[in-house]
Amino acid sequence: MTKSQSAYRNFSRYSIKDLEHLSGIKAHTLRIWEQRYGILKPERTDTNIRFYSDDDLKYLLNISILNTNGVKISRLAQMSREEIHQAVEKMNTTTYTFESDISSLIISTIDLNEALFEQVFQQNIIKTGFERTITEIIYPFLDKIGILWLSGSISPAQEHFISNLIRQKLIVAIDVQPKVPKPDAESVLIFSPENEMHELSLLYACYLFKRQQQKVYYLGTNVPFENIEIVAHNHHIDYIVLNITGNPNGNNFNLYLSKLKETFSDKKIMLMGYLANKRKEEIPAGITLITSIENLFQFFNK
Repeated sequence: MTKSQSAYRNFSRYSIKDLEHLSGIKAHTLRIWEQRYGILKPERTDTNIRFYSDDDLKYLLNISILNTNGVKISRLAQMSREEIHQAVEKMNTTTYTFESDISSLIISTIDLNEALFEQVFQQNIIKTGFERTITEIIYPFLDKIGILWLSGSISPAQEHFISNLIRQKLIVAIDVQPKVPKPDAESVLIFSPENEMHELSLLYACYLFKRQQQKVYYLGTNVPFENIEIVAHNHHIDYIVLNITGNPNGNNFNLYLSKLKETFSDKKIMLMGYLANKRKEEIPAGITLITSIENLFQFFNK
């Protein structure tokens, strides 16, 4: 197999820190396992930097699942990768843990495996219901994947694949909510600014508002500011909910939020997103920061 052909076998390269982040196993422990048991054999770049493949990550995630459930690393080192894979599949039919489910979702992302995603999602729906599945499985999983996405460790194809599967589930959940708002419903405008394409947290917010039979104006992603002004002018809006993961429209983060607060000073503004949480000290007074999906869920349960 040529070098160019080999490149098509895996989407990504992972550092040992990536493996630590995704598996929960400390980098120091991984190095010991490599030296003592030969668990992983990293490749090296032309500049001698160690890296790991998709297959290495899947193997380690399966080892992590079995090790967490009591199988000693000395025993795992004697098993083939296929034996470890089969042991995990057998365990997944009888034992459910959040950690193993999140690891399975990571594997489904690497392999673009819709059937595995569907299996994990439906098992958790049956066990805990839709909302706990989202808050306790899907969003912790997205936190792990999100850091790799921002660092370029996983490919756009993998990120888009899994995001669209989750998006489909959220849209189905929204669609079965009551269509007619309750008599005392408040009006909610939900969107992301221009050039902001991350939608999953917006959809979940839409679901929660719809579940409470509020009146929702869902505009989605990449919405120009002047369009927000038009909707707010033509309709009585009580809440504005937005997500900011990157700089809106390439503009200054502070300027965008200041303009938002000044323009909609009479509205309740709720802000979500990676960049919003990273730069929370710069958020103007009067804008409520939603720090996590659990925080959003708790807000609606009050």
